[in-house]
Amino acid sequence: MTADQQQTPSGRAVTAFAGLHRAGEPLLLPNAWDHASARALAGQGFRAVGTTSLGVAAAAGLPDGAAATREETLRLAVTLGSGPFLLTVDAEGGFSDDPDEVAEFARELYAVGAVGINLEDGLGPAARHAAKIAAVKRAAPGLFVNARTDTHWLGDGDGTLARLDAYRQAGADGVFVPGLTDLRGIETLVRHLDVPLNILYSPGGPPVRHLADVGVRRVSLGSLLYRRALGAALEAVADIRAGRTPAGATPSYDEVAGPARRIDATR
Repeated sequence: MTADQQQTPSGRAVTAFAGLHRAGEPLLLPNAWDHASARALAGQGFRAVGTTSLGVAAAAGLPDGAAATREETLRLAVTLGSGPFLLTVDAEGGFSDDPDEVAEFARELYAVGAVGINLEDGLGPAARHAAKIAAVKRAAPGLFVNARTDTHWLGDGDGTLARLDAYRQAGADGVFVPGLTDLRGIETLVRHLDVPLNILYSPGGPPVRHLADVGVRRVSLGSLLYRRALGAALEAVADIRAGRTPAGATPSYDEVAGPARRIDATR
């Protein structure tokens, strides 16, 4: 058993990251878009941090969900992979329709320290997405694959169970259904699944405690923090322009620059 693994009551070894997906106490996963945001979140006690594809793409002036940010995503993983937290990477659909190319990208992520990858189907063929998952698990067996289906995000929910079953059979360690906020529907999926269900937190949806009550084991924040950060910046500049003092928390220069300085000093 490796240093990143722990023993379950059944005697099965799972990674430390997989062990954070607990019934009754789901993994609340904040999503960062750069080094500063990831370090700040880790500083608040989060053991695991994800990335947000929207944040990475928007920061680079590129479209999200268009397979345009492979290099930017890998570069961020290189920066964050050795951080004091477990890193899982939002990789859109793997930046390719070729399962072997997706597997190679996943292998690169794992090599730089990532422990998880999020792969979305974009409502494309389920068989193709399943092939990507299987290829990733062959290339990087220790990588936690969170298989996302967009049946609720982009559609009306039709075919969700069939897609999740296909992805689980292909080797997915967890499944993700963004856009689903109905507690009864969520509970139905939990009862059907033998892997953790990931739900995207929505300010207008159920609070985390209610998601925990129905068995959700992972709650992601997605691009919410990035969008809130942009909103806070716009509110601050509007206050300044209007002669008001900006409200809200403002980390000091040293609080933001300090971690980076310490890293540089060790190189």
